[in-house]
Amino acid sequence: MDTENDAIRKEVRDHYGQLSREGSGCCGTGGCCVANPDASAALGYTDEQLADAPEGANLGLGCGNPQAIARLTPGERVLDLGSGGGFDCFLAVRQVGPTGHVIGVDMTPNMIERARGNAKKVALANVEFRLGEIEHLPVADSEVDVVISNCVINLSPEKSAVFREAFRVLRPGGRLAISDVVALAPLTAEEKGDMTLYTGCVAGAATIDEVKAMLLDAGFERVDIDIPAIGRATVAQWFQDNPTAAKVASASIEARRPGGRQ
Repeated sequence: MDTENDAIRKEVRDHYGQLSREGSGCCGTGGCCVANPDASAALGYTDEQLADAPEGANLGLGCGNPQAIARLTPGERVLDLGSGGGFDCFLAVRQVGPTGHVIGVDMTPNMIERARGNAKKVALANVEFRLGEIEHLPVADSEVDVVISNCVINLSPEKSAVFREAFRVLRPGGRLAISDVVALAPLTAEEKGDMTLYTGCVAGAATIDEVKAMLLDAGFERVDIDIPAIGRATVAQWFQDNPTAAKVASASIEARRPGGRQ
């Protein structure tokens, strides 16, 4: 199983490494994970948000807008899982202000290099990018207030480990606010084994019940999984000629770590 998981990670790393070099993103032919920065507006990002990020940060690699559900406030510490070119990190740092801090983690060296280069363009001291896998986060226990992510956890072959790690790094009372692809019906073994669909953010999707169970098993409470009106359409357009795309949708996923101030 470890060998199989490592092979999947290599496919994903190679795919996104190529995208980071090409500077392209999502929601065109080939999944959330081809390249179309203009797609972000359709996912709910405002014109102001799109203008706030440095040029080259928005690769269009998303299936939603975690900023809309994260409800970030000044002074908070935020972690972005699979931060890519840093787009959501740069938006988050504007919301948490100079007293807050944002950490982006990505397993693709080219993405980290791109994100760090983007950070230099805007000279922000309170955003940083760390190389690492989201199943083994290079982040200390209880280090952050909020964990965000945009269309990344579906790509992990060990989603339970990702949620356990998210729980570990959150302070008591901290929250998870992510956009991700979920399966509306179980996928077949053939569908799950299609690497084009997998790197396209489709074949790796877990069902809503599976995601909820993994979050609860990790220790989270107040789990809420919602599929917005645009959720089905967002994914359907990635692989318009493949019926598997109709079996998944983009969801907004929220949860809390118990304790602390709610």
